Amino acid sequence: MPTLRALECLVAVLDAGSITEAAAALHMSQPALSHQLAGLEKELGTAVVERLPRGVRATVAGRAIEADARVALAAADRVVATGRAVANGAAGQLRIACAESMTAGLLAPVLRQWRRRHPDVRITLTEAASADVLVQQLDSGQADLAVCPRPSRWTGHSGLIGHEDVVVVLPQGHPLAEQSAITFEQLRDEPIVHYSPENGLAGWLDSVAAQQGVLLALTMRTRQAVTAAQLAAAGVGVAIVPRTAIGGRFAGVVVPMDPPLVRDVVCLVANPADALARRFEAAVTSRGVRVS
Repeated sequence: MPTLRALECLVAVLDAGSITEAAAALHMSQPALSHQLAGLEKELGTAVVERLPRGVRATVAGRAIEADARVALAAADRVVATGRAVANGAAGQLRIACAESMTAGLLAPVLRQWRRRHPDVRITLTEAASADVLVQQLDSGQADLAVCPRPSRWTGHSGLIGHEDVVVVLPQGHPLAEQSAITFEQLRDEPIVHYSPENGLAGWLDSVAAQQGVLLALTMRTRQAVTAAQLAAAGVGVAIVPRTAIGGRFAGVVVPMDPPLVRDVVCLVANPADALARRFEAAVTSRGVRVS
């Protein structure tokens, strides 16, 4: 198969009409250029240029392949330009997976800024209630990176974004609303708006409560932490939610846990050599976990 270098030499010779001038334009010696042309002619089984007393001109075969040679070189240039643009964060496709409770509060501001700076990067976003489900998406090649609480299993690259408080949400007027902090013991008999089993928060909170000798009393289950917070604010029960699940103008009362309940928020990258994914990771981690 002809090399790009051989095609580049052919096009340069046809443009210059001279091997000497073509070699100078390509910053190579005349023998090296002639060697490239000879290799191309051997591959094709016919001559591509005709040597004249003054310069060279294309043969029938040379004219026949000239257009395709130019197309191939242009395509190669696009490959290089696209690769460099992706490496610089200026182009490409980025598949992001995110924990549902973190999309609005944590990820959305980063995406807004990223889109302004990198408008040619195509972004797809998927959400899941469990960090372990997000890990499955990374492992199966469905996502390039994930923003989530630290999963129970992950052996790949992990960047710490920050630490997130997990808090108690109560309706206005609740007897515990005036507390400076709330213990699991105080929640022993409270009706809890808990999480569906597929949400990683369900098992984690049950485990933490059990360590305190408390079995949470369920009033209902929901898949999303944002919904749990809204239901608690509406008086359906009490919810224990990540602070990122609480939006602005929230109607409920938010009280910290005693002792403080905190979880790591991380960015998992499927392929650490992926420059575009690492650039986005840097954008997320530099912002950190913020609560408005």
